[in-house]
Amino acid sequence: MTFSKTKLWMSSRDYIMITLAALIYGFGFSAFILPEKVVIGGVTGLGTIVYFLTGNPYLIGITQYAINIVLLVIAWKVVGRAFVYKTLYGATAISLVVTLMPPLFSGALVPGQPFMNVCIGSVLSGIALGIVFTHNGSTGGTDIVAAIVAKKTNVTVGRTMLYVDFAIISSSYLFFHDITRVVYGFIVLFILTYMLDLIINSNRQAVQFIIVSKHWERIANAINKYPRRGVTVLDGMGWYSKQPVKLLLVVCRKMEAVTVFRVVKDLDPNAFITQANVNGAYGEGFDQLKFRPDHELSRKLEADKSCGAPE
Repeated sequence: MTFSKTKLWMSSRDYIMITLAALIYGFGFSAFILPEKVVIGGVTGLGTIVYFLTGNPYLIGITQYAINIVLLVIAWKVVGRAFVYKTLYGATAISLVVTLMPPLFSGALVPGQPFMNVCIGSVLSGIALGIVFTHNGSTGGTDIVAAIVAKKTNVTVGRTMLYVDFAIISSSYLFFHDITRVVYGFIVLFILTYMLDLIINSNRQAVQFIIVSKHWERIANAINKYPRRGVTVLDGMGWYSKQPVKLLLVVCRKMEAVTVFRVVKDLDPNAFITQANVNGAYGEGFDQLKFRPDHELSRKLEADKSCGAPE
């Protein structure tokens, strides 16, 4: 498969997954959350408020689009053209789904269980948004704001949405004066953002291996070749045997850990191996550091000769 065909397939796969996610989101929202008259966060929440005030379900999608136009102009400059295209597609899909699906459900799928309906709808919606973000897209609204913040800082997407949506849900009390509706809105918010971060970070979680084996060269070559991860070889000494040993230090994505285990088991079933979770992995092949520059610290480092100049 040529590079162009691979790139075309990956782009098509993104749009397919965004479409699937929109259907999941629409189902969770229309079948579980909206029938309980709960106002959620994001532009969907703003559209829901307009819907409850007017009784016109089509205004949910119209409200979403009006707000998204403004946010997409900002995202074009900050996040990038590809993100805007997929956001426009995702926002269109979500708007259509949340407009067309609600009439299909006369009530919640679990009658008389508002808390259960809210929880189920939140889980489905969170999973759907996580799928959208992991495929380089967005459903618009506060998703765009979260993506812009995540592009510039290390603040997670879910946490940014938490702050913005908190204000939107709280504002619903000014319109309906129903504290129960606000409480359920917060339940949706916390479950949704938790599931969103869980789905997104499942691709980012890293683990660290320390491997001790007589066949360390074969294992190191195999790890370079198959999970395609770097290996650092350290010199050590086994104090029980008083013999020098080689230690392999490997950092990889959590989803690649199974491949590392299989490599070691196949090449040396008697190898000693430890695995530890890594809070963060940054650099080539992993995430990039995103911190606001500290100009004062930069000047101090440049003036401090003891730090030396980079070669």
